[in-house]
Amino acid sequence: RMAAAPPSYCFVAFPPCSKDGLVVFGKNSARPRDEVQEVVYFAAAAHDPGSKVECTYIEIEQVPKTHAIVLSRPSWLWGAEMGANEHGVCVANEAIVTREPASESEALLGMDLVRLGLERGATAKEALDVIVALLEEHGQGGNYYEDGSSCHSFQSAFLIVDRSEAWILETSGKYWAAEKITEGVKCICNQLSLTTKIDAEHPELRNYVRSQGWWNGDSDFNFSEVFSLADDHLACCSGRESLEKQGGDVSAQAMINVLRDKDSGVCVDSESFLTTASIVSVLPQDPSFPCVHYFTGTPDPSRSIFKPFIFVDDVKLVPKVQSPSFGNDDPAKKIPRFQEKPDRRHELYKAHEWARSLLENDQ
Repeated sequence: RMAAAPPSYCFVAFPPCSKDGLVVFGKNSARPRDEVQEVVYFAAAAHDPGSKVECTYIEIEQVPKTHAIVLSRPSWLWGAEMGANEHGVCVANEAIVTREPASESEALLGMDLVRLGLERGATAKEALDVIVALLEEHGQGGNYYEDGSSCHSFQSAFLIVDRSEAWILETSGKYWAAEKITEGVKCICNQLSLTTKIDAEHPELRNYVRSQGWWNGDSDFNFSEVFSLADDHLACCSGRESLEKQGGDVSAQAMINVLRDKDSGVCVDSESFLTTASIVSVLPQDPSFPCVHYFTGTPDPSRSIFKPFIFVDDVKLVPKVQSPSFGNDDPAKKIPRFQEKPDRRHELYKAHEWARSLLENDQ
């Protein structure tokens, strides 16, 4: 059983740290080395009353209307590691480990909650409210990896951003706390980072931790201290320093440079994990300008091109970054799950592999 969560990083920079009145969001998604991420677009849609939506492992009630979204996701699951919606909301997910064991029972994955937040929230705060309501109703749990031999389950942290504010949301089971950010540079990774500044929380959070004997009720309530396994909860983010060094000049390119940085550890390339996809989003605070979202769709941002996506009236799908679909025959859908691994590589992924092999063989 893999105890460590994959070392992913998410960032946001607000004016005055960012250039030209822009909010700049970025994430590297570290996942098992051989996993394929695809980039997919879903148009806004109306849904019949009483209809359901099939998430990765469970079915839940659908809402009357969902927003248009673009996602970067491991191609075997329904949710996403990161993405954006037509209203300029961006959400990214981190797998984290807390003192409370994550549930192996199939429920909503953190990645499902990313997609549901984007489909249902027109602002960062609305997306936050959607995610915590679903978490309280359905719980989180199930295998994070396409692995039939063992279940890798984690708790979730999220960075939820729009043109004017961001929320850091950290969870353990159905309990959660969130901090609102409106300026400066913030980084979250696969460790808890919330301390005593909490702007919203599960109504029973403090009673629960007191009942567990994790907090006496007299000292300041520090979320990381209460829920972390060890004292490493603040040694998080190597990439934050790189962004802060930019002064007031964090731009899309500066964010891309941070995501490409292997020396700092932000760009992960280890035996078990690889940065399998990345995103950078630029959100102008002036709502008359469109947001631009750059996706790699391929592993290792230091070798990948960040390709722009803008929500327009007539979005053309790009089949070259979509993995093949196996329908109901997909081993991720059949019980027992993950008894085999199909080839999920899309055309861009294969071309990227081919180019990499030429470079490595000096051709």
